[in-house]
Amino acid sequence: MELQNLAPLEAKLGYVFKDQAMLVQAITHRSFLNEHSDFPYPHNERLEFLGDAVLELVVTEYLFRTYGNPEGELTNWRASLVNAKTLAGISRQIDFESFLLMSRGEARDANSKARMYILANAIEALIGAIYMDGGWDAAKAFIDKHILTHLKFILENELFVDPKSKFQETAQELLGITPSYKVLEETGPDHAKEFTVGVFLEKEMVAIGKGTSKQEAQVAAAEEGLKVKNWIKKSS
Repeated sequence: MELQNLAPLEAKLGYVFKDQAMLVQAITHRSFLNEHSDFPYPHNERLEFLGDAVLELVVTEYLFRTYGNPEGELTNWRASLVNAKTLAGISRQIDFESFLLMSRGEARDANSKARMYILANAIEALIGAIYMDGGWDAAKAFIDKHILTHLKFILENELFVDPKSKFQETAQELLGITPSYKVLEETGPDHAKEFTVGVFLEKEMVAIGKGTSKQEAQVAAAEEGLKVKNWIKKSS
């Protein structure tokens, strides 16, 4: 099969690969090989393993050198920078998603939770590929440009704080009300349930959230509630 032109992707990344095979491997999801058994490149999971470690070390070193905060705070900041939601958002910002090689089924499932993890893992694989191709400095430059630049927004909006805690603290501070949560719907079999939960301020249902557990749905509802009430700034 003929590979797509990856020069536009390299332009978005700000890095040109010496070995294009490393970039092709980084964008190849395991599912793609199920439909293309003759594809000459492996999937990206080994690069993901490497990139995860490189990303964590670069971010950790930056936080350690830049801030004198206690370990617990730095740990929370780092988690907010390298979690799947943040990395998936970065992937979409640089249009990385459109270059990924996936099965037809995965490609259609654009808005699922599984897609978020595919995108996040691919960013880690990309970091691993840049590290293997250009070394520490190249990987660090990519992380500095595309990931660490999000730290200011995370700190300003306290995104390192659990959404439920932030929603409760803000509601109590501004309105003198403690939020409550109610399960609105349960769907699916026992092994794959989905919960729909509403977050309420007294009788007002502010927002709903969905998740594979009640806790996950409550967090999603609180996160949506922060947006509905405009208690969090919009990302630029």
